[in-house]
Amino acid sequence: MSITRIMRHFWRFWVSPFFPIRLWGRTLSRYPKFFSDWRQYSKLPGAETLRFLDSRPFLLDAISHTPFDAHYFYQAVWARERIAKLHARQHIDIGSDANFVASLSSQLPTVFLDFRPLQAKVSHLTSIAGDILCLPFQTASVESISCLHVVEHIGLGRYGDPLNPQGTEQACAELARVLAPGGNLFFSTPVGHRCTSFNEHRTHPPSQIMSYFASLELREFSAVDDHHQMRTNAPTQDFENANYACGLFWFRRLS
Repeated sequence: MSITRIMRHFWRFWVSPFFPIRLWGRTLSRYPKFFSDWRQYSKLPGAETLRFLDSRPFLLDAISHTPFDAHYFYQAVWARERIAKLHARQHIDIGSDANFVASLSSQLPTVFLDFRPLQAKVSHLTSIAGDILCLPFQTASVESISCLHVVEHIGLGRYGDPLNPQGTEQACAELARVLAPGGNLFFSTPVGHRCTSFNEHRTHPPSQIMSYFASLELREFSAVDDHHQMRTNAPTQDFENANYACGLFWFRRLS
């Protein structure tokens, strides 16, 4: 690895979180527009009296498009569409995005299990504390389950969980263990060339993920590619050497 690459990595991941020079530059450059808008607004008919203590300068939201995280946006749409069509009596989610889970609970009763339990109350949503490496469900008992963008973090300590190099593989084994005959698992994780970015996440080739779920049938593989585009029913081999794609796996246990 070249010295230049090492220095770039050091600056991006170790230094810039404390000294975001680019963010400072963008912010400072927009203060003139903020004060110009303040003056113009104050002169408009019916304008309220603006006080300094009421000011809240949000300076970076005036952009040409609505920003979104492609992985989380597309995986939520992908999973919700498929879960809804199955008409399950209840759905279990393990650690996925809380907004996805809350939205899903409006469609069917949902149990949300997380290492850090959700402190929110929503109709048809039950939140419980639990460990993905020791799920509190009987073997072959869960009809419908999801785990989106979770297992890549297990065992890296980022969320206060114990360090465990086999965290991802063991989490996949637990998900497979609890899935009932005829049951469906909706699963996502970063895919591409194998890499552990400590302590953020791991990336695995799709073939390795499928080997972790060898006891299940793969019904569908879709993905969000490195260009943030959704690809439905994509060939898994196209993502073996991706940089940081999002693999969307629909597994089913045969009856």
